[in-house]
Amino acid sequence: MAAPPLPPPDPQFVLRGTQSAVHALHFCGGAQGQGHPLLLSGSLSGLVHIWSLQTWRTVATLDGHGGQCVTWLQTLSQGHQLLRFRWHDGLSGGPHRPGALLVPSFGVQDVHKAHSCQGRDLKLCLWDLAEGRNAVVDSVCLESVGFCRSSVLAGGQQHWMLAVPGRGSDEVQILEMPSKTSVCTLKPEAGAKPGMPMCLELWQADSSPRPLLLAGYEDGSVALWDISERKVCSRIACHTEPIMGLDFDSQKARGISGSAEKALAVWSLDEQQTLQVCRTHELTNPGIADVKIRPDRKILATAGWDHRIRVFHWRTMKPLAVLAFHSATVHCVAFATDGLLAAGSRDQRISVWSLYPCT
Repeated sequence: MAAPPLPPPDPQFVLRGTQSAVHALHFCGGAQGQGHPLLLSGSLSGLVHIWSLQTWRTVATLDGHGGQCVTWLQTLSQGHQLLRFRWHDGLSGGPHRPGALLVPSFGVQDVHKAHSCQGRDLKLCLWDLAEGRNAVVDSVCLESVGFCRSSVLAGGQQHWMLAVPGRGSDEVQILEMPSKTSVCTLKPEAGAKPGMPMCLELWQADSSPRPLLLAGYEDGSVALWDISERKVCSRIACHTEPIMGLDFDSQKARGISGSAEKALAVWSLDEQQTLQVCRTHELTNPGIADVKIRPDRKILATAGWDHRIRVFHWRTMKPLAVLAFHSATVHCVAFATDGLLAAGSRDQRISVWSLYPCT
């Protein structure tokens, strides 16, 4: 008789002290060349906490979002600047909407409502945090609508590309940074009505100099954009609800997306740059807020509205674990390069897990 499966493990550690719901997480290397691993978290209250994974305590708290929700964190490979993005909304319940970006090498982007209620003004600020400094060294204003997670792509020395929601509700704007040069505005093809972009993923194949963009839309579709040609190479219908999160494995040319419905969609990209849905994986409960593939491309994790973190084998989509630690919606998940998994929740806690160590 087969032995019963082992129960899911407990978190390796639980981080408390954000004092509000956690909406964004990102692992990065140590500051100022120390080499110690760090975890960055963005909260509903607008604070960014930087956690040491040696002491399991905050080493810094950054307050520059005016009490607005931080929803995206991403690192660049060089420097000590912070790119910050906040969502400002004077309406009741506004902070529950997505809208914040942190890019430490370090850098922060502010989004605040324009004086005219017909538009919103996106201000990109570059902060210098080296050696304890906290100063804005550059900024640029962009027009933006929507509640979309942005994306960065490292370029040459000190240069990078930024994808953000465009001026039109269905547009994506591509910028070259830090020159602030507008590369292009990506507008849906004639007759397409995908709605707002919800999440973006810039990437570039090793064998090609051409940057590409994967965009998940409000209508549940995923589109592949050729930025150089400013055109959609392929579009597929993955979900019947808005896509809340996607991730892409460029080595296997395969991606995954989640939405408000009870299914994950796995899709692939062929050599002709055509997307196709490979399979769907039915879930017990609806609502995926985030999905991440581990850097070694062995497993993936999802953040669920049902308070659960689900872990799958990436190649087969075999369910490996259901982690039921949190008592409210799990908004975000993140993997470290050594395999650690972190999850942030509306219950104001961050759980850190050691599962299926990297080999």
